[in-house]
Amino acid sequence: MSMDDALAAVLAQAARVDQADSVNTFDADGRVLWADAVSELQVPPMDNSAMDGYAVRCVDITGAGVPLPVSQRIAAGQVGAPLAAGTAARIFTGAPVPEGADAIVMQEDTEAVDGGVRINAIPKSEQWIRRAGEDIARGSTILRAGTRLNPAALGLLASIGLAEVQVARRPRVALFSTGDELVMPGAIAPADMPPGSIYNSNRFFLRALLTRLGCEVHDCGIVPDNREATIRVMQEAAADNDLILSTAGVSVGEEDHVKPAVEQLGELDLWKISMKPGKPFAFGSVRRAAGGSAHFMGLPGNPVSSFVTFLMLVRPFLLRLQGVQNVAPRALHVKAAFDLPKADARREFLRVRLNEEGALELFGNQSSGVLTSAVWGDGLVDNPAMTTVKQGDVVRFIPMSELLQ
Repeated sequence: MSMDDALAAVLAQAARVDQADSVNTFDADGRVLWADAVSELQVPPMDNSAMDGYAVRCVDITGAGVPLPVSQRIAAGQVGAPLAAGTAARIFTGAPVPEGADAIVMQEDTEAVDGGVRINAIPKSEQWIRRAGEDIARGSTILRAGTRLNPAALGLLASIGLAEVQVARRPRVALFSTGDELVMPGAIAPADMPPGSIYNSNRFFLRALLTRLGCEVHDCGIVPDNREATIRVMQEAAADNDLILSTAGVSVGEEDHVKPAVEQLGELDLWKISMKPGKPFAFGSVRRAAGGSAHFMGLPGNPVSSFVTFLMLVRPFLLRLQGVQNVAPRALHVKAAFDLPKADARREFLRVRLNEEGALELFGNQSSGVLTSAVWGDGLVDNPAMTTVKQGDVVRFIPMSELLQ
């Protein structure tokens, strides 16, 4: 199955979570807006000065060096009187422009004189004036439902007076790994590791990725290679989670118990996806005793395969659960500083990083077990199947900053 077809099938099942949370706008970073944000006021609320300087009437300044008496002083938060003809008003950034003034002269273009100010530059009408409503008009929609909020968006919401905001509730995700060979860091010292054992690295990066996506993570730990234990964890996880996410154990070997457990408790599709790394992927559902079901996703066990498959398939699914519509990461077209002479039958996601010339270097070992490649790289090249690359070719680059936020 192509990755695009797999993603379409996954997203088709991603109905938005069933309720919203009301949160303080300070705490809404990374959350997804539940309903359109509509402004009840205009921003700025009044015409205001973009500079420290003097509010003037252009008709009063016939040439550079004209002296004008200063009739008033207007600071931010104050409203001045209408500007009398033939006078200037001392004004500060953000202060309302007095009625009658049609320009601001910045203080660098002025000179203080006894009782007034000398205007050393001829102003143009409207200069350095921010008009009321030029940023936000009253009644306008400033952010659409499904927008994932970032720091700038929080400031925008605050600018229209929203101290609280309605956001999609956090998706609840149960996370576990399978395998008798897995050991948690700290449980056994490296020097004492039994032959065949490995530290569970997948659990650490998956939990961090889930947290960054705004999920409430229920860590179910390491599940032994045992059918009954796997079924028990699945039943418990389905009860109060939207998604059950596992790594490894979804093949058809004698010690792979996830597949029969999910099939016993719900439905499962096992897909061989035409992507490298990442090929094996499981998607299905686990029934809840109280009714309904939880989604299930099974990732491959190799760390880079698990990492990339999460980014390409699980991440967009979780964003869509929260109501985000545009879940595709932004891609750039960048020159390659490497050769890839051998084409692969699968769509490849190559670990790369930008060099000082703005071209992409390739990590030397692209094996699915080499997690150092994901740390070294600052993005992925999305290379179509059966495609070679030569230095200077323009390739499709997905920055890691797009995928890890």
